[in-house]
Amino acid sequence: MKAERIASLSRAGIAVEVVPETGSTNADLLARAPQLTEPVLLVAEHQTAGRGRAGRSWLSSSENSLTFSLAWKFDGGPQMLAGLPLAVGVALGDALGTLGVQVQLKWPNDVLKDGAKLAGILIETQAAPGGGTWAVIGIGLNLIMPDEVEAQLGRSAAGAPWLARMERDVLVAALLDALADALRLFARQGFGAFSARWNLRHAWQGQPVVILDNGQVLQEGLAAGVDDSGRLLLDTAEGRSTVLAGDVSLRLSE
Repeated sequence: MKAERIASLSRAGIAVEVVPETGSTNADLLARAPQLTEPVLLVAEHQTAGRGRAGRSWLSSSENSLTFSLAWKFDGGPQMLAGLPLAVGVALGDALGTLGVQVQLKWPNDVLKDGAKLAGILIETQAAPGGGTWAVIGIGLNLIMPDEVEAQLGRSAAGAPWLARMERDVLVAALLDALADALRLFARQGFGAFSARWNLRHAWQGQPVVILDNGQVLQEGLAAGVDDSGRLLLDTAEGRSTVLAGDVSLRLSE
């Protein structure tokens, strides 16, 4: 991948950097956040210490996956970013759909294809000097899912071989454009501008689910989409309740 070519193919007007290998693109950009003045996209051809939500590792390789992080500054504090992972999911879903890969979304931050995880989103924040908040948006996208990697994961995961045949620079530029458009809209209107589109892609709409925290069942009911704040709506025996994003997992009820 070539940073100059990605930037030239993109209409986002954002600085692009490509490194052959790093531990974590998110960690790299978080460390640089105090010095950043403009958004930057950092793409790693190979990531050795990628992370998912709740400290989980993200397995990746240069041949089989795409890993990158986008640092973006928002006005206001981190409380203004409620629903941002879901908005990023909508942007990815729309971009992938345009590229011929139809996906669904799992609350709070997974992209599914045929019921298995295709991409994950990890957003970390840091206060910006002088005010505002830097959001570092990390994305891992599976392109090809070899059997041995799936065995390491211990669960099924999806691939998108069609995307693997695309020129990587073209693919990254298309994803960058979709993300930049979404982040600019989010900065103006918040997650309310995305909630209806998220619900259209909701993988488990109307299905029985349990909300887990460290293996303990917190709530269970029928998944009813998300509200304009990005909270999961759950129809329970006691009525409708809302679930905030955090260290919780969503599982289809047995």
